[in-house]
Amino acid sequence: MFQNQSVLEYFLFKINMIKNKLNIFRYWLVGAVLAVLGACSSQYRTVSKGNSKKIYNIKYGDHPRNVMDVFIPSHSNTDSPVVFMVHGGGWTIGRKEHMWNVRNALFKEDLPVVSINYRLVKKGITYKDQLADIDSAVRFFKENSKKWNLNPDNLVLLGESAGAHLVLLYGYSHPQLIKKIVSMSAPTDFYSENYMKSPYRWYTHRTFEKVVGEKYIPENIEKFKQASPIANISPVPTLLIQGDRDFLVYKKQGFDLDSVLTAKGYPHELVVMKNLGHVPRITNPKKFKSLVLPAMLKFIKE
Repeated sequence: MFQNQSVLEYFLFKINMIKNKLNIFRYWLVGAVLAVLGACSSQYRTVSKGNSKKIYNIKYGDHPRNVMDVFIPSHSNTDSPVVFMVHGGGWTIGRKEHMWNVRNALFKEDLPVVSINYRLVKKGITYKDQLADIDSAVRFFKENSKKWNLNPDNLVLLGESAGAHLVLLYGYSHPQLIKKIVSMSAPTDFYSENYMKSPYRWYTHRTFEKVVGEKYIPENIEKFKQASPIANISPVPTLLIQGDRDFLVYKKQGFDLDSVLTAKGYPHELVVMKNLGHVPRITNPKKFKSLVLPAMLKFIKE
């Protein structure tokens, strides 16, 4: 089934993938609770404390999921970078509340944060519609940033997992709108020979077919290439965060993008999360705070 893949390597891969899925069970459990809470408080509202302000569920488009939260810290100013967050969830589930701990950590560092919901992949909706939602949200923010006293020209895209895939694609294709990209555990390659021969393809290709809206047949490979950040890079400064034990989004996805960016000489950094898998902010928050968060803050603020 897998060329150049030993039987031992394959079984080790499977065991680690199962372990990783068990580890992120807590992530989905917490996410489910937050989804219920979010559904109970989905109306527009503003919460002020001192000079800080949190504005929830601002409409940026016509679809019910076209809403964003804007968090404005008390000590932010018009020079502050604004972190624009896109949640993960395999393109088919998830909501902005799922990344609460990253949002709160950035907010405590006096960084303004925008977090969005977007349409989810299902019949008739693909990643292109999700990119269109991100574009609508970015442009809506830029048009309204002055009333929040935020900088429309210092936008940092931050995404996790499927959300990281989307921010890479969007950021690389809109360098005039985006200053930097932070990618946490992104799928980056849907098409190459390395991907097609890997065990990662075995358990992801059906999902990728739904994301792209096409079948894996030779005449469609170009469409999967168009959906792959690794084939569509540009010189937008990028921070790649990748666990070396990530078997949900296999580690080579991040490492291969790092190699392509290096070969082109494009500005980027790679943070390898040693002995960590997918979504470590949930599965290992101590290491996330000690390793990932400082690197993220340094990259965003410098």
